[in-house]
Amino acid sequence: MKIMRRTVLAAALAAVSLFAQAAKLPKLVLAGPYASVSFPLIHMAESGALSDLAEQVEFVAWRDPDQLRVLTLGGKADFIATPTNVAANLYNRGAPLALLNVSAWGTLWMVSRDANMKTLADFKGKEIAMPFRADMPDIIFGALAEKQGLDPRKDFRMRYVATPMDAMQLLLTRRADHVLLAEPAASMALRKSRSFPISAIAPELHRSVDLQQEWGRVFQREARLPQAGIAVLGKAKGNAALVERFQSAYAASLRWCNEHADACGAMVAKRIDMLTPEAVADSIRLGRSEFLTAQQARPELEAFFSVLLNKQPAILGGKLPDAGFYSGSMPGEKTADQR
Repeated sequence: MKIMRRTVLAAALAAVSLFAQAAKLPKLVLAGPYASVSFPLIHMAESGALSDLAEQVEFVAWRDPDQLRVLTLGGKADFIATPTNVAANLYNRGAPLALLNVSAWGTLWMVSRDANMKTLADFKGKEIAMPFRADMPDIIFGALAEKQGLDPRKDFRMRYVATPMDAMQLLLTRRADHVLLAEPAASMALRKSRSFPISAIAPELHRSVDLQQEWGRVFQREARLPQAGIAVLGKAKGNAALVERFQSAYAASLRWCNEHADACGAMVAKRIDMLTPEAVADSIRLGRSEFLTAQQARPELEAFFSVLLNKQPAILGGKLPDAGFYSGSMPGEKTADQR
């Protein structure tokens, strides 16, 4: 009888194992930019964190907001790292997505050749290289300037470029004196300006205005911005077990990156040849990453979105996103409307 029971149990376990294997997804695509919000995604792909759920887990990089929109609207990713305003805009325009979490809480810096530039007012009349025209960095800069009585169109000479890396190159080759950069591009510029052979031509650079500190000061809020997080797309959005598993894995990978900055830097640099391990580690040590579910971050997101709406309504699709935008959070987590 015992032998029979063992045989039945073994057969049952084998059946469960076969079912689990059969239930595996053929592929999961994780997408993100060359920024800190993507570092945990790269770690998840490298470490096999979701290998029990999918035969293949692939990280795909996007370079600019247009590529992000193509990936999202074309259904070419399952989970995507995105600026929170872009996610809200796409949601308001009918894209099948929901925000899962926010992990990047402010990575925007002015980097300058002039050590005396301490406030945005100090840049009045100066040319500033700015990536992503009419998108997150540009809008944040404009909102902060206007709150301080400055006109971003008249008081500054804006030189728009396609990406933060393009802005960084202008700075390093002395074709721009002041740029707005997101991390890790800011750390990369500072590192490269001190490294040979680039140091032979690169100017001395300084980390100037911290736009997150400016945000807290002029809007009288906490000095951080709910800048970027992860959205779930398409069919993955309806898979509660997958979403829950992803959230746990992303939070664990973010924690690993924060606790192992050097190892994370080496890992990321292998995947993204534009970045160096040291610059990635520098950006991590700034301590601007924290995992909050979309529901937990909703009050700060709505305060942030309200400023953006007042500045440029089209950036969010003309309105605040409704509760469905935050519905990708942990199963069982109460919404703000249910509390």
